[in-house]
Amino acid sequence: MTMLPTNHFKHALRAGRAQIGVWSTIPSSYVCELVAGAGYDWMLLDTEHTPTDVPLMLQQLQAVAAAQPAAHAALPTQAVVRPAWNDAVLIKRYLDIGAQTLLLPFVQNAQEAQAAVDAIRYAPAGIRGMGGSTRAANFGRTTDYVARAADELCLLVQVETAEALEQIEAIAAVDGIDGIFIGPADLSASLGYPGQMRHPVVNAAINDAIRRIRACGKAPGILMVDEQRARECLELGAQFVAVALDTLVLRDGLDAAAKRFGGAASAAVTPSSY
Repeated sequence: MTMLPTNHFKHALRAGRAQIGVWSTIPSSYVCELVAGAGYDWMLLDTEHTPTDVPLMLQQLQAVAAAQPAAHAALPTQAVVRPAWNDAVLIKRYLDIGAQTLLLPFVQNAQEAQAAVDAIRYAPAGIRGMGGSTRAANFGRTTDYVARAADELCLLVQVETAEALEQIEAIAAVDGIDGIFIGPADLSASLGYPGQMRHPVVNAAINDAIRRIRACGKAPGILMVDEQRARECLELGAQFVAVALDTLVLRDGLDAAAKRFGGAASAAVTPSSY
């Protein structure tokens, strides 16, 4: 018999410890292994805004698990999978391939939050379909998987509209919700400031949401690549904060190098004499 893997990310949130993460949107197991070796506490593997599907996500999860932990990291990086929607069929498939933490987008109220909880739990507590030989259960070798799966599954939901902000307390009151993630981009649009994630109105709404989520005893989370603002969110009580995004790190690094050497190659070439 094999043991059910410990979800260190979930236990850290339960203990009130901040978890620093990275957002990964490049659908490549090779890149995932590279990112997972950097030493972040967690990394978001996205399917909502990427071409990633279930088979490719399996490869990404395997790559994260295979990554060599960074020397400064206390624990290996934990994977958080974001399905494209709060859908019971998608949730079942990602759980069966071994995802232990899910971040579900666009949860608007307690009813939708409850539907998410039902989707990750087996009957009689939920509606998750039974599969005895899934990768999550080490192909049936983890014989107590069905009995203990809920202990190590972590469920995070996104509030990303003005309407959802009003429902924070009701969503947080749903048993089985471990954390609430504030989606700053969609929230800025919902509040009337699309693309202005640092607008004072948006900042104020995020600050208020973080405080209210913590007051409910749940973990607040956010993606914030602006370092100063990320630190402000942590000081306010945000517990799982993604502070980098792989595509932006790659883009900015490449753009900066190109800018530094722009024109240098052509200038260095001396016309030949004939």
